[in-house]
Amino acid sequence: SSLSRSTLEPPHMQQPVFSLTISSPTNIALIKYWGKRDAKINLPINSSVSVTLNQRDLRTVTTVSASRSFSRDRLWLNGEEEDVNASRRVLAVFREVRARAGDLRDPKTGQVLVRKDEWDGLRVWVVSENNFPTAAGLASSAAGYAALTFALSKLYGLPDSLADELSCIARMGSGSACRSLAGGFVAWDMGQRADGVDSRARQVADEAHWPELQVLVLVVSDTKKTVSSTAGMQTSVDTSPLLAHRAAAVVPGRLAEMEAAYQSRDFGKVAELMMRDSNQFHATCLDTYPPVFYMNDASRAIVRMVHALNEAAGETVCGYTFDAGPNAVLLTLKRHLPTVLEEPPSTRECLPCHGRRPCRRR
Repeated sequence: SSLSRSTLEPPHMQQPVFSLTISSPTNIALIKYWGKRDAKINLPINSSVSVTLNQRDLRTVTTVSASRSFSRDRLWLNGEEEDVNASRRVLAVFREVRARAGDLRDPKTGQVLVRKDEWDGLRVWVVSENNFPTAAGLASSAAGYAALTFALSKLYGLPDSLADELSCIARMGSGSACRSLAGGFVAWDMGQRADGVDSRARQVADEAHWPELQVLVLVVSDTKKTVSSTAGMQTSVDTSPLLAHRAAAVVPGRLAEMEAAYQSRDFGKVAELMMRDSNQFHATCLDTYPPVFYMNDASRAIVRMVHALNEAAGETVCGYTFDAGPNAVLLTLKRHLPTVLEEPPSTRECLPCHGRRPCRRR
């Protein structure tokens, strides 16, 4: 991130504008969080773990600008202006960051540009862009709220010592956003306290821990999902007995197994656990009443293809996971990439394309 200072035009608005641009990655949960014990501050009913994806491929780029010339806070997402005051989650992030504001200093000279007691006179404009489908099961809200939280923290002069608090603030925007503030393999501990101060993310292994690990993202639909994650998980909490069983009896042991497997770079175990957890998550959605459907025919074809591929290879060379959407994330190793990308014709299935492109079989 870098701080820039400019002057607004036209001349009658000659007030400094302080701008900062950052980018944030998305993350994909290997053991998923679904359901909240406190929806207001996004406290989950179970812990979760994820891998953070490379920003070269999937990222949110957010610019925050502050000036006395701005009469109100404003937000643009992917080119469309959103009503800041209509989003409780955006307001929560603004409120929590502003409550911790310090002096804004020039990073080169150390000069104070905005004193702590002057922030009340400045409003903020936010421009945020995703380079991947939004609200389609690729954790766009995680990247977006991580970017917003981090950018505002730098603009408002928050010290690096507040990293744990930033994790909690990002969580208030989108639960999984706290995991996007760190790279590599990240755990989000559900915590026990009612105020949520112990519900935050921690890095288990950095991005250099497992360089052989590769992630493939299969976008089968860029359409916005009809049931949001927030609405879907609340309905699951209210109606699904399977969800309560999963959170209490399945996830704790699975988390311990996943962390141990990732630390020891046991790909076969990591892949099995992530596929089992993805399957159970979507079974929970089916157990919800009325049921919630996030996967489509193409998603299910990918599941069948991966299992056929592993069977043909005689070992686990690939694993899949689906968040709350139809798009697949596959994990494999560098040495298995040729096998995964060029699997034998007997394991390749024609995926539904709904007439959008010619159908090809190999």
